[in-house]
Amino acid sequence: MIKRTCTCGQLRLADCGKQVALAGWVHSYRDHGNLVFVDLRDREGITQVVFNPEKDPQIHRLARSLRCEWVIAVEGLVRPRGQGLENPKLPTGQIEVIATRLQILNTAKTPPFDIDAADKTNEETRLTYRYIDLRRPCMQHALRVRHRVMMIVRQFFDSLGFWEIETPMLAKSTPEGARDFLVPSRLVRNCFYALPQSPQLFKQILMVAGVERYFQIVRCFRDEDPRADRQAEFTQIDVEMSFVDSLDVMTINETMIAKVWKEIAGVEIALPIPRMSYQQAVSEYGTDRPDLRFDMRLTDVTDLGHQTDYKVFSGAIQTGGIVKAMCVPGGSQRYSRSDIEVTLTRFVQDLGAKGLSWCKVRQEDGQLGLALGAAKFFPDTMQRELIERFQAKDGDLLLFVAGPQQIVNKAIAPLRCKIARELGLYDPSQFKFVWITDFPLLEWDPQEKRYQSVHHPFTAPLPEDMDLLDTDPTRARSQAYDLVVNGCEIGGGSIRIHDINIQRKIFRLLSITDQQAEDRFGFFLRALEYGAPPHGGIAFGLDRMIMLLLGTENIRDVIAFPKTQKGQCLLTGAPSEVDQRQLDELNLRVQRHLQQDGPVV
Repeated sequence: MIKRTCTCGQLRLADCGKQVALAGWVHSYRDHGNLVFVDLRDREGITQVVFNPEKDPQIHRLARSLRCEWVIAVEGLVRPRGQGLENPKLPTGQIEVIATRLQILNTAKTPPFDIDAADKTNEETRLTYRYIDLRRPCMQHALRVRHRVMMIVRQFFDSLGFWEIETPMLAKSTPEGARDFLVPSRLVRNCFYALPQSPQLFKQILMVAGVERYFQIVRCFRDEDPRADRQAEFTQIDVEMSFVDSLDVMTINETMIAKVWKEIAGVEIALPIPRMSYQQAVSEYGTDRPDLRFDMRLTDVTDLGHQTDYKVFSGAIQTGGIVKAMCVPGGSQRYSRSDIEVTLTRFVQDLGAKGLSWCKVRQEDGQLGLALGAAKFFPDTMQRELIERFQAKDGDLLLFVAGPQQIVNKAIAPLRCKIARELGLYDPSQFKFVWITDFPLLEWDPQEKRYQSVHHPFTAPLPEDMDLLDTDPTRARSQAYDLVVNGCEIGGGSIRIHDINIQRKIFRLLSITDQQAEDRFGFFLRALEYGAPPHGGIAFGLDRMIMLLLGTENIRDVIAFPKTQKGQCLLTGAPSEVDQRQLDELNLRVQRHLQQDGPVV
């Protein structure tokens, strides 16, 4: 067998005159009768190989039988391509290899899709034949970047004295939050393990154990519906530290993020990354994941709503709602009445809002005023105040959403981003980072009629808000922090509760009885009784980080073997039925439900 001496992306003009050996896949071939040209591909690139009958007629005849995706090895002489024949799109485009030996290592069926045109192939086909899809240079690049990020992260934390420690994949189900994936136990009948949603409790126990600095690149599982930016099976960079406060955790981890972005994307992130309170983020951007690449902040104009009898505003205010607005620069020219009242209005209605009010800023006789839309309902004093608050200019567009606060923010925040994207108000290649801090510790769930954790039950409250736990729990703030970039949360963490009495108090506020706490978290509570240090940490979504670094909007593009939006692996056919013997060993019985298309497990 021919042993390769270099990769298909390695050779340059300086290598001319060398005898080399290459191996890879036939990316393309061109039979010109007298000469056969093959673009040979491996994971590092492509090299053009030429088969000349004058050099060796037998090898030339064999080369004429080659087809795309056959696996071959060649030996030959590196020479410069003729003048005007260079390929500037390839790093190896100035040279070619004149073959003197050819070995067919394996043949291949015709691929189900053209690798060069895979972007025109439906995703279902690409995922079914993932081994073909992963041969594409862009997918190879994604895997390479993912590897590099993981190596940077490991080297960074190792240099600071962190230990990478594996935590169990088969753990205890602690139903609080997303649904667990359950694994039946064969040895302990009628009992189940849970695949970890995160190593949260284990990493806190490592702090009790005196490890002090831990990290792990870990697989996690949540039985949730996959989306474009979420998979049921995902990878996170998990970090925990002892004897720290929020600033310590944020400082170390933003340095790690800056190192990754510098080495992978060549982007310098100015440190420290700005901090913004949850209150400010929701007030000015309608979300705790603000996109700061453009301005166009939101403004609460509920106070001005009292100056008008416009029922859309007055009705919302009377029922305890708010009115929020934004000023779209130059929006009067960009959006017609139809655009606003059909397209944009339908957009916010799909997000739960009743509708969208609007008016345009116009200058007449040297004076700015409001016209069209809802302007006729606004008295002159209100118009002047709106123009002043927004520093509005001639040609701007004011948009308003009224209703319950949660629904208003849910609708107007995405509208802000949609308009900015359509108007090109930011550079898509830009990265804007921000830490969001001072989250509420708890929120009231009207359906469950109980408090729920905004992050998780092990998040510590701010010391100055401890008394609010007894008087007004929803006003208590937490020592939590999220890292957001371009409107996408890539990491979140907190200082943890290390006092067992505070932990029990939080459980009770969450309507978790002492017995339920013992059943679910008894092992953890016992650990807190044996000298738990102050500690905190964070977890980053590795898949989302790679998405952002590569500029893709589909998380499946950065995972080697992803699941579909139905949670299926089209490559292997998982999930699948198992035979009865396996079920019997696990003491399990499946229940079949009759549906219109027949019985299903």
